[in-house]
Amino acid sequence: MNVSVIIPMLNEAATLSLVMDHWKALQQSGAEVLVVDGGSTDGSMERVQQAGFKVLSSARGRARQMNTGAQMAQGDIMLFLHADTQPPPQSLTAMGQGLMLSQLVWGRFDVQVEGRAWMFPIIGFFINLRSRLSGIATGDQGIFVRREAFLQISGFPDQPLMEDVEISKRLLSLSRPLCLKQKMRTSGRRWETRGVWRTIFLMWRLRWAYWRGASAQDLIKAWR
Repeated sequence: MNVSVIIPMLNEAATLSLVMDHWKALQQSGAEVLVVDGGSTDGSMERVQQAGFKVLSSARGRARQMNTGAQMAQGDIMLFLHADTQPPPQSLTAMGQGLMLSQLVWGRFDVQVEGRAWMFPIIGFFINLRSRLSGIATGDQGIFVRREAFLQISGFPDQPLMEDVEISKRLLSLSRPLCLKQKMRTSGRRWETRGVWRTIFLMWRLRWAYWRGASAQDLIKAWR
């Protein structure tokens, strides 16, 4: 199966040196890599273009950027990868073989949060456990989906937050996710910037409010 890797980006100059070698490895393994810029002003777009990657421009918003990438993607499987996340070795093989053998239509990886805080391994453990039990994936886990399933659910919802939760709910109507144990390594900067415990409580509060019916437009105000 052909794989397209779609990476939404906005002002990621500080982290590009950590991830572009991984993107290049995906390309060398046969994947189509599409970076979708939402209006960066820190030189991110130019750096990525100079490194030889195809860069698309989109209206700002992670969901909109990922949908833009999906419209241009050629792969049978689409992997949506955050710009500060490093995929594990052999991720393309694991995805393709896993979907083929399981007959599932989508999935995600486990996640490992990178940073100095001693809580990060615990945070990663509970994110992965919660995802296995609920079938809901986070964007940090590298959501991947068969093209026909993505089109069937009309892609990501056009909302500024919780787009990963919402697309997981829609995909659950088609199948449970394939939960791969290989770990996506993602930056813990949002926890370190806001404070680990404060961020944990805020994220749980927002998820609870979303489950109770609050709109993503209202929740984004609290997140910001």
